[in-house]
Amino acid sequence: MKIEAAIFDIGNVLLLFDYMKAANLLARKNGLESLPDRAVITEANHEFELGRTTRAQFLSAVRREFHDTGAEEAFVAIWEDIFEENTRMTAFARDLSGRIPVFLVSNIGEIHHRYIFKKFEVFSVFRDRIFSYLDGIMKPDPAVFELAKSRFGVNPAATLYIDDIQENCAAARAAGFLGLHYDHGRQDLPQAWKIETV
Repeated sequence: MKIEAAIFDIGNVLLLFDYMKAANLLARKNGLESLPDRAVITEANHEFELGRTTRAQFLSAVRREFHDTGAEEAFVAIWEDIFEENTRMTAFARDLSGRIPVFLVSNIGEIHHRYIFKKFEVFSVFRDRIFSYLDGIMKPDPAVFELAKSRFGVNPAATLYIDDIQENCAAARAAGFLGLHYDHGRQDLPQAWKIETV
């Protein structure tokens, strides 16, 4: 396929992540015999990633579930440290960025945004981004992809969109983008995509 721009998701595309790493560490740190109610944590995170709650409100809600009474900085350090660079995909993004504009679209909260941009150099190659907590919309909402068209100034029919969630790829395709599902468990990507830039 020939493309003139590319849009990347972050989680499980550019960076692999595991929330259970943080959850297990926090449970042990605070002497919990079992993990907190996952639905409560997920809902708090969802609201935070949509920008509906502040950092302070989010941390208060989640720390309460983990019975965490230590320093906030120690909690945040554990909560942040769940990412690992997916070097196959970050190398691909760097390669494309030397030839065409590359962008980010991610469902993400302020804490993880700040952390990954400090830790991983690859984010310097992206020209612009849509982040759920800043823009108040979350994939697979069609509004995300309409915003991408206007903010990035791209031609959807010539713009590759890469995501690890099939529903998000389908929403991108419905908006006219070249939605491509990425499964980090496969070993033949991205070489198998046979992408050409124009």
